[in-house]
Amino acid sequence: MVVDPGAARASVQGSRVTPYVVTVKIRAFDEAEWDAVLDVVSAQIGRVAALLDGELPPELVDDAQAAGLELLPDAGEVRTDCNCPDFAVPCKHSAAVCYLIADALDEDPFELLLLRGKQKDELLSALRARRSAPGEAPTLKPKPVGVVAKAAFARTPGPVPIPVRPLNQPGAPTAVQVLDPPRQSGVDGKDLVALATDAAKRAWELAAGDGDGGLSLTRDQDLARRAAGLLGTPGLADLAHRAGLTARQLTSWAVAWREAGPGGLAAATDPPATNTPSAVAERSAGAADSDPDPSAIAGAPVGAAFPDPSAMAEGVTVLDGVVEGNWITAERAQLRLAPDGLWYLFTKQFNDWMLSAPPSPDPAELLGGS
Repeated sequence: MVVDPGAARASVQGSRVTPYVVTVKIRAFDEAEWDAVLDVVSAQIGRVAALLDGELPPELVDDAQAAGLELLPDAGEVRTDCNCPDFAVPCKHSAAVCYLIADALDEDPFELLLLRGKQKDELLSALRARRSAPGEAPTLKPKPVGVVAKAAFARTPGPVPIPVRPLNQPGAPTAVQVLDPPRQSGVDGKDLVALATDAAKRAWELAAGDGDGGLSLTRDQDLARRAAGLLGTPGLADLAHRAGLTARQLTSWAVAWREAGPGGLAAATDPPATNTPSAVAERSAGAADSDPDPSAIAGAPVGAAFPDPSAMAEGVTVLDGVVEGNWITAERAQLRLAPDGLWYLFTKQFNDWMLSAPPSPDPAELLGGS
């Protein structure tokens, strides 16, 4: 790789016999811009001493900003060119050269100044000349600090503009529906459309003030959410395969999410608490007069007694079943008391326990009062 003012060029060996020619361009400062930077640097003896000693102080970035320039290029300034047939921008050959440039800057930071148009010798000569013939102090451009939005609108005549409201319903991004991914990307077009449509829906919910767009979900919660939209379709089995789960397991997650969201998924996936049947029976004796405090249940230590549903609603006789911690099972029905203080009813379907209804603080409601 060869670094010149404003550009780095390299030959990159690809799959063909002849290497590809790659050029990475970064805008070089013109003479007037360099004069402004050098004026600022030369006014600070510490900077000059470091540069003359062959060191590039990090504060030079601030000096360039004081002159109204950015020494470090942003993404919009970096342009790549490669004669390979790949139409991706940047292609992998250009990306390889960008990594080499980063390594070169680590080894010799003066390469950054070279990319901006100044050879090291030219820079040091210009600094020596300025130190030997001092002039007026340079005019520094203050860093923009921004304006408070309320103050900015107060200066504008007329009413404060009303933010644009989202559409009545989310849509699908048009671009991903009409443009196929690059053939060599390994991205399936249908998968891209599904993900983009899902992202657009979540963005619409966020803009409409309907939740946080799923940004706070864990990986498993987001997986269950996506699976809930694929119930009854072949896509659920494909999603389960990619996630490393069985289709039956992901189906139970999806059903739990559809019925009760994060609480339902937790009830479906959390193991039973280590409460003994005798502890549940003892707690039920004093629970008939008042419902349990959900916050107390949520904060109960391992081994604490959970209330018995038969003590919370008249006529509920599920203690004839098997009690395992906070799970009570009777034949093909199972009640689970979750940390959120709600009861969840699961029924056995094809040897799997499936959440069969939204949760309730009253188990009698879930069991139909019988």
